[in-house]
Amino acid sequence: MLVLAVVLVLVALGVWLFCLFEVLSTDESETRHLPRFAWFLIVLLGFELGAIAWLLFGRRRRFVTADVTAWPPDFLTAAGGEGRAAAPAERGPLGPDDDPEFLRQLDRRLRGDDS
Repeated sequence: MLVLAVVLVLVALGVWLFCLFEVLSTDESETRHLPRFAWFLIVLLGFELGAIAWLLFGRRRRFVTADVTAWPPDFLTAAGGEGRAAAPAERGPLGPDDDPEFLRQLDRRLRGDDS
């Protein structure tokens, strides 16, 4: 029972600290209903009730967008557009360690054949 109480206190403290730091790092133009300093005092003095008030009423709600303009996105379809995923050979290398030419140059450098 004591362990549960400690866990709940730590979760409450974590939520409070998250909200406190979020109020401090939020731009003044992104707060709703009250100025940022007022929200800071509400969260600081109101502890969990202030933190919940900040989460519900104070911060601007942001929606995550993936900048997808058409469905399905280009990275899900092949170059021909027939709806299947593109094969790795069609996409080209994703990183330097996937590029055969880069790996050959690296191997030459490691052996000392810099010419």
